[in-house]
Amino acid sequence: MTTDTSGTPAGSPSDRIDTSVPHPARRYNYWLGGKDNFQADRDSGDAMAAAFPTIRTSALENRRFLQRAVGFLAREAGIRQFLDIGTGIPTANNTHEVAQAVTPEARVIYVDNDPIVLAHARALLSSTPEGATAYIDADLRDPERILTHPELLRTVDLSQPVALMLVAVLHFVPDGDDPYALVRRLLDALPAGSYLAASHATHEYLPPAVAEEARAAAKGGGPHGLINLRTRAEFTGFFTGLDVVEPGITSVAEWRAEGEPQPRPSVVEVSMYGAVARLP
Repeated sequence: MTTDTSGTPAGSPSDRIDTSVPHPARRYNYWLGGKDNFQADRDSGDAMAAAFPTIRTSALENRRFLQRAVGFLAREAGIRQFLDIGTGIPTANNTHEVAQAVTPEARVIYVDNDPIVLAHARALLSSTPEGATAYIDADLRDPERILTHPELLRTVDLSQPVALMLVAVLHFVPDGDDPYALVRRLLDALPAGSYLAASHATHEYLPPAVAEEARAAAKGGGPHGLINLRTRAEFTGFFTGLDVVEPGITSVAEWRAEGEPQPRPSVVEVSMYGAVARLP
C-alpha cells in the first residue's frame, strides 16, 4: 500500500471526511471566501456570523497576523525552521511561502488533523530548492506523535531554533485537555532561541451583553461550542517563561500592523489576541 508524506495510507483522506459535521479548518476556509467547505461548515459559519457579524474580518486579520509574524521571525529573528500546527486549508501566502520569500532555505513542517487539509497537502509541499516543507496528519493534543514523527525529524533539526506557530488553534482545545501542558511539552522539545507565535479568540473586547452570550455559547450552548474563549490573562499563560517581543500581547489587528491597509479594523471587530515570544 502506498502512503503519502504524512504516513497515512494513500486514498484514505476522503474516507475520513464527515460532511455532516462542521470542522474548524473548513469553516475558516468559508469565512476566507474559499470553496473547500460543506453545507454544515457554511451553516455553522453563518450561525456564528449572526452572533458575531465581523467574524470574517477576524479570520482575515488573523491570517494577516500569521503572515506578519512569519515575516518578523524570518527577517528579524533569523528563524529558518517553522512548526505550524493547525495549518488549515492552504490559501495564499502560507507559512512556507512567506518564510522562503525572505530566506529561501527555510524549512517548514505543517500539522493538521483535517483530511481535507491532507488532501491539499501538495499545495503545502511546494518549496524552494534550498528549503523544504513537509506535512504531518496529527492533532495538537498528541504532541508526542508530532515530535517523534519521521517527517519532522527529516525536515527540521531540533537542536536549532524553531518557530512554533499556534495561530487560531488553541481556542479549539478545552481546559480539560490542558492546553498549557500541550504547549509546554512542545516548547520543551525546542532549544533556546526558538519562538512561539500564537493567536486566540477572546470575549474581552466585546460589549458586555455580547460577551456574556459568547461565554455562554463557548460552554456548549450553541454554534460557538467548539471555541473556548479566553481572557488576556489566560492567553498570557501560554507565554510563561518566554520573552514576549514588542508590541507584546495585543489584538492581532494591531500587532506590527503599521504596513497594513488603512483604516484598520477595531479590536472589537477582530476580538483576537496575538503575540510572539522568544524561548530564552
